[in-house]
Order: sequence, then structure tokens, then C-alpha cells
Amino acid sequence: MSAVLDHPAQAGDHGHDAHDHHHGPTGWRRWLFATNHKDIGTLYLLFSFTMLMVGGVLALLIRAELFQPGLQLVNPELFNQLTTMHGLIMVFGAIMPAFVGFANWMIPLQIGASDMAFARMNNFSFWLMIPAALLLVGSFFMPGGAPAAGWTLYAPLTLQMGPSMDAGIFAMHILGASSIMGSINIIVTILNMRAPGMTLMKMPMFAWTWLITAYLLIAVMPVLAGAITMTLTDRHFGTSFFNPAGGGDPVMYQHIFWFFGHPEVYIMILPAFGIISQIVPAFARKKLFGYASMVYATSSIAILSFIVWAHHMFTTGMPVTGQLFFMYATMLISVPTAVKIFNWIATMWRGSMTFETPMLFAVGFIFVFTIGGFTGLILAMAPIDIQLQDTYYVVAHFHYVLVAGSLFALFAGVYYWLPKWTGVMYSEVRGKIHFWVSLIFFNITFFPMHFLGLAGMPRRYADYPMQFADFNAIASIGSLGFGLAQVYFFVFVVLPCMRGKGAKAPAKPWDGAEGLEWEVPSPAPFHTFETPPKLDATATRVIG
Repeated sequence: MSAVLDHPAQAGDHGHDAHDHHHGPTGWRRWLFATNHKDIGTLYLLFSFTMLMVGGVLALLIRAELFQPGLQLVNPELFNQLTTMHGLIMVFGAIMPAFVGFANWMIPLQIGASDMAFARMNNFSFWLMIPAALLLVGSFFMPGGAPAAGWTLYAPLTLQMGPSMDAGIFAMHILGASSIMGSINIIVTILNMRAPGMTLMKMPMFAWTWLITAYLLIAVMPVLAGAITMTLTDRHFGTSFFNPAGGGDPVMYQHIFWFFGHPEVYIMILPAFGIISQIVPAFARKKLFGYASMVYATSSIAILSFIVWAHHMFTTGMPVTGQLFFMYATMLISVPTAVKIFNWIATMWRGSMTFETPMLFAVGFIFVFTIGGFTGLILAMAPIDIQLQDTYYVVAHFHYVLVAGSLFALFAGVYYWLPKWTGVMYSEVRGKIHFWVSLIFFNITFFPMHFLGLAGMPRRYADYPMQFADFNAIASIGSLGFGLAQVYFFVFVVLPCMRGKGAKAPAKPWDGAEGLEWEVPSPAPFHTFETPPKLDATATRVIG
């Protein structure tokens, strides 16, 4: 996804040839010492895809074990290590860094900024992720194996784990520091470096969703840091925060963790909403319906996300009053989410729609994310949730929101902006194959899990009775197809574009696309908007 041009920029373009203005390092030094937002965005995206593959391999091992009843490949202890590390790697190594990669690449281009505000801090925040990832993955090779306490790292299990637990805690601290630095960078860039004339209410929705997400990250990452630091001191320094033997309370860990964990879910979905809000108007060839209401809905989701955390804890002996509060608050947060879905559908209504791959993924996202939203609304009901707690119904709901939510939106964004990143058009046929295979196998994998959960199959078990065999076999076959589809995506869609194989992309490959990123040549020059662009009244085009 290199953004270096091999030819001069056109006169009048607000981008300049890399060779004219960039005398920085080349080769490996260019990437190691990268301060250009495009290079760092590329590094984030490649890192996140690598971690997606690692997490995907762990998921396939889980599904291979569950293909039929009985213990096939792994013992129960290793099975729990796989489920724990799959969750941690996917959440903190794949989904979050991918969205930060999009932010790095697109926000300066969208708001007419020359780069991110703090270029060296940007480099540091990326390179912190490499030792964190090595600590996480390397924990499998430590005495006693990887952490096996579930991705939520609940006490008292965490107090009983081997040394890999400490490595996991250290990795989470490093990743948290990286996230906070990235968030500060994004906030300062958006608030201080917009082109003259681009007011906040004229910003692209992707910039808006990331501005709100960055504030969320700064608010909640220290909460996670506090929870895992208390776990660390319980393990090694004689404290008893979560140890009942010393007067501690394991349920307190759950409260602290989910006070981070629920906003975290929205950290992983709000930038996805931003990407979809860019793509749907482009392929419907209409303005986004209800732009202001989208901004307010995003803000409402962020605020409400702080008062719903204990809906993860209905089975911990919470008083009925508490159950009622968290039940109603959770139902309330579905309202601004529904506003967004209504606005996307209203944008498509009577639009001149075409279904190139980005739009297919966007429509697929809306359809499948809505299913995930409805199952979440069902789990918001305390009496139902008490029955479905820790069953495969929750696993299905979670993956409908995060795979069909975050991941599909990321794919939509890659297809939408890949011509701008690489300067060549991807193969539309291959993109559509990737979409349909992903959508079908995703549903084959996760839809049966709803029925497994309703029938009472608990999650994180390596074995199960015979009555659950058929749906588990179907889910395991679906997971293999879904995993192979992502390998196909990288090998046959992304790699040819990175190598420059394909039709040359125009500056604006999509008819209905609006925004400053389409005003610079494709591929985007190494340096863009060195002088602030003069904007038209809509703040979407450069004039003069």
C-alpha cells in the first residue's frame, strides 16, 4: 500500500511528488523510522491483518476440536488457552489496530491536513504494538502455556495462572499506552489541523466517529490498566483486591473490567459506522440522510456506553433494582444505533445505487449487524440473559456484531480506498467472490450457534454431549470456509494491488464519492496538502 509516486503529480494537485519533497530514508529505514501518516497507516493495516491470521488459526483450532464430540486434538487446558488468546489477539491485535490504520491513512486526507499532529509519537505508538504482540503470542511457549482465564481475564482464575499471565498483563499495558497515544494524536489532528472552512459539522462522518472513539479510548484504557495492575499486585505483592481469602471480591474485577469492556465494544464499532457512512452515500449517489442526527447519535452511543456495563453481570447476584436499571439502559442504547441504520436505509432509498464490492460489504454489514443488534436486545432482558449467560448464544451475538460488524466494515473500507492507497483498481470479480464467500460462510459458522446457545450449550468447553454434534459440525465447516476466504482476499485482491498489477486508478474512481481524499491523485502522493486547501462551501472539494 505504498504511497510513493513514480511519476510527478499533476499541476494544480494538492499533492507533490515524493521524489521532489521527500529526502528521508528508503528501504527498511523508511518503515522503521516512518513519520508519514500514510506509511504508518500501512504498517498498522499490515500488522492487523497478520494478527487476524494468527487469531484465525487459533479459532480454526477451536472449531477443529469442536467438530465432533469427544476430545480430538487438544486437552481442555490448551482449549481454554486457545479461546483466551483468540479473543485477546482479535480484539487488541486485529480489529483495533486496523481502525487506527484507517485513521492514520484517511483522517489527514479527509480534513485537508498535511499529516498527523505528532508524527514521532505516531511512529512510537505503532512500534509499541510489535513487542506486545510477541508477548501475547509467545505466552504459548512459557511454562504452563498461555493464559487460560478467558479474554476477559476474570479473577480468581488470573490469580492461579502461570508466568504467562504476567506477560499478558504487560502486553495489555503496552497496547493500552499505544492506544492512548494514538487517540491523543487523532484528537489534536482533528481539532487543530482541519483545512480553513471545514467546520466540525462539515467533517466527513469517518472523522467524526474517530474523534468520539478517541475520547472513549482515553477514558477507558486507564480503567483496564487499573484492573490488570490490581491483578498483578494480587499475584505478586500480597494485595487482596480480588482474592476472597484476603477479603477481596472477584466480582469487583468484573465491574471494573466491564466499565472498560462495554465502551470498548463501541470503540470497535463506531469507526465502522463512520466507514459505512462514507460508502453508502457514494454508491447511492445521494447525500447522507440526517448528517447532524448521525453525529448526535454517535455521541449518544459514546455517552450511554458508560452506563450499561453490568448487563454482562446479570448472574452475579445483582439486586433487582440494578438489573432493571441496566436492562433499561441497554435497551435505550439501541435507539441511537437504530437511528444510524434508519439513516443508511434512507440514504439508499430511491438512490441511483450500484453494487460494487465496497457497497456489497456495506449492505452486508447493515443486514448482518442488524441481526447482531437484535440478539443483543434479547440479551438485554435480564430474565432471558440469566438463561443464556455464557452460552453459545452470546458467542453468536458477539461475533455477529464484531465480525459482521467491525470486520465487514473494514473490508468495505479497504475496497473503497484501496485505489487511493495503491493507485490501481482491484479486481471487481475477485472482490465479489470474497464478499459472497465471506457472507455465506460467516452465517454458516455463527448462525447455528444461536440454536446451540438456546439449547443450553455453554461456551469455553472442549467437549459436549451428542445432541449438539450436528450444529457444531456445520459451524466448524463454515469457519474453515470463512478463514480461507480471508487468505484469498489478501493473496488475490490486496497483493496484486500492492504490486501495482491492475488498471490504473483515477483520482476519483467512484462516481458518487465526495471528500478531499478524492482531490489528490491516485496513489496518494507521499506528501499531501502541504499548503491548506481552499474549500468550496460544502467543504468536500478543493477550489483554485
